[in-house]
Amino acid sequence: MAYSLAIDDLTVTLGDAERRFTLQAGQWSIAAGEVIGLTGPSGTGKTLLLELLGMLRAPDRGSYIATPLTGTAGTRQEFHSFWRDANAMALCAGARAGFFGFVPQAGGLLPFLTVTENVEITQRIAQRPDESWLKALLGELGLNQIAHLRPGALSIGQRQRVAIARALAHRPFCVIADEPTAALDPENAQAAMGLLIEAARAGGTATLLSSHDYPTLEKFEMRRMGLQITSAPHDPNVVSTLVAMDKQRTTSPSDGVDV
Repeated sequence: MAYSLAIDDLTVTLGDAERRFTLQAGQWSIAAGEVIGLTGPSGTGKTLLLELLGMLRAPDRGSYIATPLTGTAGTRQEFHSFWRDANAMALCAGARAGFFGFVPQAGGLLPFLTVTENVEITQRIAQRPDESWLKALLGELGLNQIAHLRPGALSIGQRQRVAIARALAHRPFCVIADEPTAALDPENAQAAMGLLIEAARAGGTATLLSSHDYPTLEKFEMRRMGLQITSAPHDPNVVSTLVAMDKQRTTSPSDGVDV
């Protein structure tokens, strides 16, 4: 899937009459093979941003469009309009299954399936069987020797590598990784992130990496974007904005709210 994904003023607000939290995703784009590291203090809405980008939450306004790259096959997709369609749930589920791959913090593997079956499941859901790519991923991520095991027999690092392979198996346009190295020690964290970035680029997949692990992010070439609180301190209507890192100011975690 060779697409460019463009975000323009994608915004969502949570809260009630007394207190609100507004996330503004700004204006930016990402193309096949690119990597963006998303950072920000706790409470600035990183998880909320990933939900928005992963078609798990409806935006209040803005556009979110996938456009095929010149000379490639594919159909332009206006993801923001899916939520307003009468068949919204099915359209959004289809987008999640076909366009995106997800690497959750804890791996999220199915305990009753083997490593191979866990990785293969995204190909089944997306209806994109590709045994050669499956074997390549298992080899590249060092999973061949444990391919027959179930998650309960794996280490934390091994489970995270399986989650990475699963996210890439159906060749999605974009992988969304939420703190993929949070449970790993520094050495394994660097190795896992390197494997994710290398495998994603090999498959022509765009990658959005959310992480608090600044030292590990610094070791890899990628664009960096960060969330910052742009409302006044102690304002009950908190606004968090995604900006390029060279425009980001230092923000205290206490300025944010838990989102």
